[in-house]
Amino acid sequence: MSAQEKPPGYIDTSLDGGVLRIIICNEKRYNAMSLDMWKSVAKAVSDAQDNPDVRVIVLQGAGKKAFMSGADISEFKEKRSDKAQAQHYADSVNAAQSALRSSGKPTIAAIKGICMGGGMGLSLSCDLRYSTETAKFCMPAGKLGVGYAYEGIKRFVDIVGATRTAELFLTARTFSGIEAGRIGLVNEVFSEEHFDKIVDERITSMAGYAPLTMRAVKTGIRCVLQEDDAPSVAEVSRMVTACFESDDYREGQAAFKEKRKPHFQGK
Repeated sequence: MSAQEKPPGYIDTSLDGGVLRIIICNEKRYNAMSLDMWKSVAKAVSDAQDNPDVRVIVLQGAGKKAFMSGADISEFKEKRSDKAQAQHYADSVNAAQSALRSSGKPTIAAIKGICMGGGMGLSLSCDLRYSTETAKFCMPAGKLGVGYAYEGIKRFVDIVGATRTAELFLTARTFSGIEAGRIGLVNEVFSEEHFDKIVDERITSMAGYAPLTMRAVKTGIRCVLQEDDAPSVAEVSRMVTACFESDDYREGQAAFKEKRKPHFQGK
């Protein structure tokens, strides 16, 4: 798609070295998400599941000012003005978040700048969240009169607990990346100076790990959290057994014995 054909807000993707980057592009509105962008995220993540070249999925915002500032409210009058439209919009948001949560491949949110509303919900749908110290977080639902779906609330509670979730939603206050790290909303926080280097190193390392192991771990966590579409304990056990019966397991043992880097193929 040429620059002239791209809408004001769109989702861009790039694949390199096993890392699929899904980039939220709407810089003039601090990477606010339109309905079409929500749908594009869901499609990009879903398509990646059947692509063996994708080992890790990274979600990030274009530029340095924002990860994502939430939904693009400028289109609400046209696309979220009645009950049917509101439900369709909510379903589209949930589809994007669900695709990330259920992804068999590790998902990482690389957060710089503003991360508010739907941006927080989208980032919490990822397995890991890395943030700059100066990132700004806020859940402003109460200031906008919007409801927040059960699935989104549950994810907040699973990660930071019910008391902290209530505080973040009811006060709608803005807080820094440093505090986000302290309360466990993000996994680690780095200075802007070192953020890209450290996070890229983590991502590159993860892209080289055994895909079946990564999938089994993610499946086990979802089972423990008892998500709505979570796999059964029996399914988790089958996936763990499959790891030990795989070519990758044999490759890992051989590489360890030979003191070399393993080459995993996901089978």
